[in-house]
Amino acid sequence: MTTILALSAAVVYGTADFFGGVAARRTSPMAVTLSAHLVGLMLLVVAIPVLPAAHPQVSDLVYGGVAGAFGAGGLILFYRALSRGTMSVVAPVAALFGAALPVVVGVGLGEELSIPALVGIAIAIAAVGLVSREGEPSDARRSHGPGDHPLVLAMIAGGAFGSFFVLLSQTHASAGLWPLLSARVVSVALLATVTVLSGRSLRPAPGSRRLVMAAGAGDMVANILYLLAVRRGLVSLVAVIVALYPATTVLLAQVVLGERLRRIQISGLVLAAGAATLLALA
Repeated sequence: MTTILALSAAVVYGTADFFGGVAARRTSPMAVTLSAHLVGLMLLVVAIPVLPAAHPQVSDLVYGGVAGAFGAGGLILFYRALSRGTMSVVAPVAALFGAALPVVVGVGLGEELSIPALVGIAIAIAAVGLVSREGEPSDARRSHGPGDHPLVLAMIAGGAFGSFFVLLSQTHASAGLWPLLSARVVSVALLATVTVLSGRSLRPAPGSRRLVMAAGAGDMVANILYLLAVRRGLVSLVAVIVALYPATTVLLAQVVLGERLRRIQISGLVLAAGAATLLALA
């Protein structure tokens, strides 16, 4: 059941990221992130009352709130990276960097990984090196500053996502979905504050609103699936399985946007699929 929940979260995350990435090419990534988070917040507010009663502790709400801050920052950087780079490359890089931190923390907390899991993690690390070989022309490379390159943004976003996953994994099962509500309230407040102070519009462009709604709803559903999965299994394994979400993003980018991958990148995706198999069996 843990693997099924984690894989389901990966599929939904990948779909939501595709919608959010396309929307970020049509309007401000900040507006996309804020609006998507508002959609997710409304979905969660409707869901909690119809679910069985939960009893969150103060620590659960604190972990959730801090997780929300990391999640909001990571999503802004991620959407910015998607709007500037090749979606089929940005998504895998962010995902694998997002999986690295939970693995390190999980092992540090005493989680024991099997030989297939360790091999799978090693293969995943090799895969990111291949997938991230963009092969951009020199003029494209000069168009980005060192701190604004899509891959740099993707790596930082991945680290923020990893922090989000780790913090949520520290909440109690008795807390139900309240840690996610705490996370979303904090992220919406932070995003709204930053957007207002920057003088940017709070509303996405008209042509991107349906995409934003799909991204926001999908992101929240995926968060719920992840939380259910990590409460049943090891964070070091669940996070790595969830990190397979780029497979969905890449597939949609290939079919809908007509993006093309180089052979070396395809090799990286094949390695990533092999790593996923080993991790699922671990």
